[in-house]
Amino acid sequence: MPKPFSYLTPSTDHQLAAWEQIQYRLSHPTEPRIRPTITLSRQFGCEGFPLAERLKALFEAATSESWHIYDKSLVEKVAQDEDISLRLLKNLGDMTHALESLGLYPSTHVTHDVAFEKVAKAIVPIAVMGNAIIVGRGSAILCKELSNCFHFRMEAGFDWRVARTMKGLAMAKGEAEEMVKINTRLREKFIDKCLGENSAELKHYNAVFNNERYSLREMAAAILAYVKSGWTEKGYFKR
Repeated sequence: MPKPFSYLTPSTDHQLAAWEQIQYRLSHPTEPRIRPTITLSRQFGCEGFPLAERLKALFEAATSESWHIYDKSLVEKVAQDEDISLRLLKNLGDMTHALESLGLYPSTHVTHDVAFEKVAKAIVPIAVMGNAIIVGRGSAILCKELSNCFHFRMEAGFDWRVARTMKGLAMAKGEAEEMVKINTRLREKFIDKCLGENSAELKHYNAVFNNERYSLREMAAAILAYVKSGWTEKGYFKR
């Protein structure tokens, strides 16, 4: 029997428990400090969450600080749960002003769909906090004006993505091909409709990786090196 796509990522409750750890740090600041955020965009079937997990481990080792992963399910959970949103906004101040300064609210590009507006308004304060790895949800486009953000994208050939989907979800080839085609199309339409942008355009990213040719280890190491070389805050990365 095929496995659900959610099988490939940890449960939302597990991720949310990790996210909650941020709240103590925000309410007990030791010193004002800007921290970097990474956004990951990927074609359907690429190893977005596995790369995020590897980045989390590398960046925690390089900074001696906690990093947190935000994928679709967690960002939507944060956006929909009013109690969580209130705690986040309380710690970060008035994010409405920050969103307005970025041209995100109100905006001619952001959809009027209430659910996505909530997601969009959740992503920006998460990115502002730093020490975050945001997977998908148009985060590279939403956060393009934030100077602490670095944006990366993963792509791969159709056949490779089908093979990975077959293996990861124990799915027949025909089913996997249909899933990759449909979800690739849906993702492209989602970003185009909600943000008025093509998420595949190179202008949105610091670098684009071919997931078919580069291993997770190689991509993670390259991203770490790129962020370290471009980060100007002294003393953040361990020597």
